[in-house]
Amino acid sequence: MLYLDSIGVDFFSLINDHPPIVSASLNDIKSTVDLITSLDFAAAEFRRIVSMCPEILTSRASDILPVFTFLLREAKVNGSDLKRVISRRPRLLVSAVKTRLRPTLYFLQSMGIAEVNKHTYLLSCSVEDKLIPRLQYFQKMGFSKREATAMFRRFPQLFNYSVKDNYEPKLNYFVVEMGRDLKELKEFPQYFSFSLENRIKPRHQACVDKGVCFPLNVLLKTSEAQFHRRLDVCCNSSMPLTKSPLSPIKCLIDSM
Repeated sequence: MLYLDSIGVDFFSLINDHPPIVSASLNDIKSTVDLITSLDFAAAEFRRIVSMCPEILTSRASDILPVFTFLLREAKVNGSDLKRVISRRPRLLVSAVKTRLRPTLYFLQSMGIAEVNKHTYLLSCSVEDKLIPRLQYFQKMGFSKREATAMFRRFPQLFNYSVKDNYEPKLNYFVVEMGRDLKELKEFPQYFSFSLENRIKPRHQACVDKGVCFPLNVLLKTSEAQFHRRLDVCCNSSMPLTKSPLSPIKCLIDSM
């Protein structure tokens, strides 16, 4: 307890989050702490890592070393990026190379995601429990297997989002309220990374009020100032309104 206090870790909070720490060997804890802090983590950074994944302190240094080796040699993480990779996803350190990290790496590579070192936060995810079910969800929603795979290849972060809390409400709004074609999501799967309440709904409503329809990337990626400036440009132009018998207005002004 005194040792953990000396490195700024609240022992009692740690017990609540991870009771096995009580029976952990002090020598093992010290070896693990020394190994991780050798990456030059500041005290505050180390405490954050432990708070995110307390299991680290009950993992032996001999179990963590193979993870470092895997990330550097197989996942092709640059040595200078290793600290950032661990800081973003501490759970990598308690994931078995043979049964979790390597199978997930092979799965992502089989999808055509070449630079997995840019998406290492996915390596601790279960292929069977997390990655495949998300691909299957999009197939159930009307995308072919090839189309769904292409979407995740284009935007691997898509694997990180919840089916219930992200995919379902955003896809429902996209189809029912926005009335847009699913093929647009194939080109811009980043749609799911934007807040439904704070970005998607208000911007869509602003376009509806003005009778304008932007491509998804223009609708969502631009800053507030750019979005409203482009909206004003469309409204002040002589282009036909949405209700015109002509084709719906498409303000394709990406280059502005």
